[in-house]
Amino acid sequence: MIQAPAQPAAEAQGFGVRVEGVCKTFRGRGSAVQALEGVSLRASPGEIVTVVGPSGCGKTTLLELICGLTGADSGTLRSDPAALMPQRDLLLPWLSAIDNAALPLRIHGLARDQARATAAPWLERFGLGGFEHARPAQLSGGMRQRVSFLRSLLAGKPVLALDEPFAALDAITRAEMQGWLARVLESEPRTVVLVTHDVEEAVVLGDRVVVMSARPGRVVQELHVKLPRPRRRTDPEVVALREAVLQALGVAA
Repeated sequence: MIQAPAQPAAEAQGFGVRVEGVCKTFRGRGSAVQALEGVSLRASPGEIVTVVGPSGCGKTTLLELICGLTGADSGTLRSDPAALMPQRDLLLPWLSAIDNAALPLRIHGLARDQARATAAPWLERFGLGGFEHARPAQLSGGMRQRVSFLRSLLAGKPVLALDEPFAALDAITRAEMQGWLARVLESEPRTVVLVTHDVEEAVVLGDRVVVMSARPGRVVQELHVKLPRPRRRTDPEVVALREAVLQALGVAA
């Protein structure tokens, strides 16, 4: 069993995330694209909320709003401090894997050696042992994504906004990482809003699954997942929930 190594504490207790009737339109020269229309979503402290929907429905915009990276046109949004893991890893090419992962610790004032010592056990558990001093250009796409996820985790924020965090991983590693994430969040709770195109991933990881429509994104259904963890994709309850999500998306199961 993977145990969580030491890291900056992040309290799951707090406000969580509350999005009420949020609308967002992006305006350019002579054009406007409405990304979100009247979106409401809540994530209680320590809860994992997964969001699924068609490409371009505003899921990433929703995460950026939660993290305060952009503002809503209307509606209200309140969130505890949040760390965003974007789809692209955005690793700094001149830093090693361990220094990229430890960057939030350095920003918090830790000396380089102490930050590396804190990040090193996480790299090992992510299957990156032996690559601590490799630059991003020397890492595979999946390895880069794991470093990026670790960097978000080590930011120590009570809210994690994860934009398809495992999309770049192969199927076997992805399944392992999903189980790992569930176990870590049991020992060190975070409020999580996780965007994914993988319906099974949404059901396996989420306490609630929020289904969004095509652009402009609206919440069309919310399913509560009351199954204990760990969950297997072949469990009848998981299969039934997967079919319910696909039906809400308008996709034949």
